[in-house]
Amino acid sequence: MTAEPNQMESVLLENRHFEPPSEFAKNALIGDSDQYRKLYERSIKEPEAFWAEAAEELHWFKKWDSVLDESEAPVYKWFSGARTNLCYNCVDRHLEGPDRNKAAIIWEGEPGDSRVLTYQDLHREVCKFANGLKEIGIKKGDRVALYLPMIPELVLAVLACARIGAVHTVIFAGFSADSIRDRVNDCAAKCVITSDGGWRRGKVLGLKNIVDEAVEGVASVTDVVIVKRGQGDPLPCHLKEGRDRWYHDLVQDQSVDCPCEEMEAEDLLFLLYTSGTTGKPKGIVHTTAGYMLFTYLTTKYIFDYKPEDVYWCTADVGWITGHSYIVYGPMANAATQIIYEGAPNYPNNGRFWEIVEKYRVSIFYTAPTAIRAFMKWGDEWLEAHDLSSLRLLGTVGEPINPEAWIWYHKVVGGERCPIVDTWWQTETGGHMLTPVPGATATKPGCATLPFLGIEPAVLSEEGEEVDAGILAIKKPWPGMLRGIYGDNQRFKDTYWCKWGGKYYFPGDGARIDQDGYYWILGRVDDVVNVSGHRIGTAELESVFVEHPDVAESAVVGVPHEIKGQGLFAFVTVIEGRDYDEKLRAELVTMIDKGIGKFARPEHILFSSDLPKTRSGKIMRRLLRDIAEGKELGNTTTLADPDVVRHLRKQFEENTK
Repeated sequence: MTAEPNQMESVLLENRHFEPPSEFAKNALIGDSDQYRKLYERSIKEPEAFWAEAAEELHWFKKWDSVLDESEAPVYKWFSGARTNLCYNCVDRHLEGPDRNKAAIIWEGEPGDSRVLTYQDLHREVCKFANGLKEIGIKKGDRVALYLPMIPELVLAVLACARIGAVHTVIFAGFSADSIRDRVNDCAAKCVITSDGGWRRGKVLGLKNIVDEAVEGVASVTDVVIVKRGQGDPLPCHLKEGRDRWYHDLVQDQSVDCPCEEMEAEDLLFLLYTSGTTGKPKGIVHTTAGYMLFTYLTTKYIFDYKPEDVYWCTADVGWITGHSYIVYGPMANAATQIIYEGAPNYPNNGRFWEIVEKYRVSIFYTAPTAIRAFMKWGDEWLEAHDLSSLRLLGTVGEPINPEAWIWYHKVVGGERCPIVDTWWQTETGGHMLTPVPGATATKPGCATLPFLGIEPAVLSEEGEEVDAGILAIKKPWPGMLRGIYGDNQRFKDTYWCKWGGKYYFPGDGARIDQDGYYWILGRVDDVVNVSGHRIGTAELESVFVEHPDVAESAVVGVPHEIKGQGLFAFVTVIEGRDYDEKLRAELVTMIDKGIGKFARPEHILFSSDLPKTRSGKIMRRLLRDIAEGKELGNTTTLADPDVVRHLRKQFEENTK
């Protein structure tokens, strides 16, 4: 197959490949390519039998009547008629054997404080918290927002919600009050769980104060629960009478027994907000049974999880990686895992490697952004620590460039650890394209092959299979999203808008090489990925235009050595307004407040106009060319071709 002229092309040529280490493959759950191929072929030819057999490994209060119901596609239903509970499968299921006394969470705070919770401890604390939530009136179906640092109570809160059937929506604890308010309002959250503060790079951020600003005047919020972070006195924060209460007071006298709610297979489990191209965050809907099975099975096979492993995913629970591969997937597999609160470079650049050595971490899962930062800081930080416990490495969040992959393989993995380069999304619930570590020969920067039950294709706009084009998923899978909260039409328009609605549209470009391996080429829409944070450019642009002196803005993603993508903002001011450093500072402050500091643009370029087509559409392709210093493409469709030439000149003058 040859890509048509209007299709995406790839210039990356990467011929190096690495077979699974023989010792690893010998002991792997899937130990060779033939075994993978047979499992994969069965999962595609007999999907319902395959998923039903896998589901037998989990606990069900009632078995399913059917495995897959396609009658309301694209809202596919899995395991209709079944009843189960994720908290039961992550906690209670492990209490009958030796795992009850196994460490579930080994937590370390940035200042060096630490805690260990066994599965028995976890059960006790989750039950107390769940009973506390019921005491303040939280019941099945109520939405609960979580705005917490990476402390054990964040995991307890997620599991407590799942236990009683409350719908959790975790908000990353770097988001601003405005971002919290948007999300709380969208789902009409009844309760917010936060903490007095959280540590980051030696400083404590006052989270409760941010929540106070966020929920001021929000009618749906009746309760705010505050976890006291740390051993000393809590950070100064206001307690609103009748609404606010301390977590430790709420759980102190609660029973350690709280029966799990029997959840229907398609009952709502959680909402997780992700940016979209319209500026309004999307509440991605994930339900119970299919997501449970998918995270369980992907964790088991992709991390080749063994009972003796010490697993560490460095993500935050505020993102989907933390939901699927810190809470639900690993705990359904009775994993022992590390949870770390702080920054990877505090108090020095060797903090992560100190933790790996200290706790003998065997599985390490992190983002390309972090890997590029480790490279920049220098090998000496790793050489100072014993990393021999590592047996498997993983990468998540964006495609990893081959140079970073090779460094990860050689310096972190000592050339003995397979790397699972996983492609997936908030919407997919779990891994879609990924090596199986004991079976798949890997290529630097390549997501390789589909996971069991996943049938991808690379298509043209017209739906024809091509070498390089748009990634499509042709069959439903258990972990898939069920909708966008409160906006079913947006769900269809966003994910089922191509190829007559037959296939799921992830929004990424891809190519297939001569070995049938899949390479992800990046977004085909206007969503950027900054340090693992997927941000809609429209959401950023909407913040800029709130400034009274800004007429218009456009934001594009540009390659960044550390972050993967950085942001470049083009801002048009109203006539008569001088653009100066004062205005630049005001706009940065607005981004800090409206989105969060992680979304600060690398550059803001002021202009009198933006390049637009005659129909008024901003040509972001040309803006990317300017920001990346590339030759400009065809400008004949522009309403005023001089605009782009003026912008190029300004760019060159302002970035010298």
